[in-house]
Amino acid sequence: MTPALLAVLAAVSLAPAAPAEPTWPQWRGLTRDGRVPASATPWPDKLDDKSLTKIWSVENLGPSYSGPVVSADKVFTTETVDKKREVVTAFDRKTGKKVWEAKWDGAMDVPFFAAKNGSWIRATPAFDGERLYVAGMRDVLVCLNGTDGKELWRYDFVKEQKSPLPDFGFVSSPLVDDASVYVQAGGGFAKLDKKSGKLVWLALKDGGGMMGSAFSCPVFATLGGKRQLVVQTRTALYGVDPDTGKELWKRDVPSFRGMNILTPVVSGDTVFTSTYGGTTQGFTVRSAGGALKVEDGWAFKYEGNMTTPVVVDDHAYFLGKDRKAVCVNLTAGKETWRSDKAFGEYWSLVANGEKILALDCKGKLLLLKANPKEFEVLAERAVATAETWAHLAVCGDEVYVRDLHGLTAYRWKAAD
Repeated sequence: MTPALLAVLAAVSLAPAAPAEPTWPQWRGLTRDGRVPASATPWPDKLDDKSLTKIWSVENLGPSYSGPVVSADKVFTTETVDKKREVVTAFDRKTGKKVWEAKWDGAMDVPFFAAKNGSWIRATPAFDGERLYVAGMRDVLVCLNGTDGKELWRYDFVKEQKSPLPDFGFVSSPLVDDASVYVQAGGGFAKLDKKSGKLVWLALKDGGGMMGSAFSCPVFATLGGKRQLVVQTRTALYGVDPDTGKELWKRDVPSFRGMNILTPVVSGDTVFTSTYGGTTQGFTVRSAGGALKVEDGWAFKYEGNMTTPVVVDDHAYFLGKDRKAVCVNLTAGKETWRSDKAFGEYWSLVANGEKILALDCKGKLLLLKANPKEFEVLAERAVATAETWAHLAVCGDEVYVRDLHGLTAYRWKAAD
């Protein structure tokens, strides 16, 4: 090999790798906190047709509350078809053309008092770069090959754990790490080997049924110097050891009919939650004598509902049960403002620097300033005629909206 060729090969090996395509692999994005990376494309100040251009759309999909999951080349979405089948479809990220489809029998009716919100698939899948993990309504976790949609394995919690079918279905979205997938199902909190589907452990058992239908979603966090899973059930918040499933700490979280719906938000060593029929509160988890101890923090009487906050500069922004936007100072534990205007029942939120996108369940997209002093709307725009309960996805300069009957891809464009 000549010296010249060796020099060329050395230069190639030392060259920086091409930047990876931005993705949205799971519930609330890459880091599961509703934030895009700091290096993300800056957002415009407007939401008009020049600033946010439609790329493609798919219509006539069955209803779903699952947020779109975006890989380097595909967009995955779920639907319930004919009230009897669950369908997962992969679309080409650039064109919106269907790449593959997987389906199985799986449907159920939610309780009558929640019927207005629909009896269709709810949880957002998780994608690890190779496999897609989908939570079917009937407490079934299905693993699909992301390339062709082939089913690799499934775990039926009702069958394997003899647990009752949860009244609201499988609502909590799966969480993955390098080797495992974690789900709130089977009347508890489970860890499975993500390649084989074998159950590793089942913790926080509560009997299942209505009281076991977990609405919240688990997150990873480091609290008191220890990496752990923060899990909110219908009655309490827990810290759980990822290796063993051992309970590290617990804090009771009262709510009306167990409606602990928000995904717990962690800021430093503070854990934040806000419940339906309860309070907005933050408490601290610290190391004490080799164990973890929950310390009382702050609390005030305000009812959160379904909107998980985004945190910008130690302030949490979300929508409460009164349908008004709220900002909470997480250090002081005080509400800094509440909007005069009421909105829909639910927002999904994504933050980029000091800007926040809020997708209202009524089909309207709002661009907000993360301003701790006052509620500040920069722009708003209708993006769907049907309801939009599925979580918004934002990848680089792309925005994906899943409404009850379709999926639409948009592209951001900064002002000239």
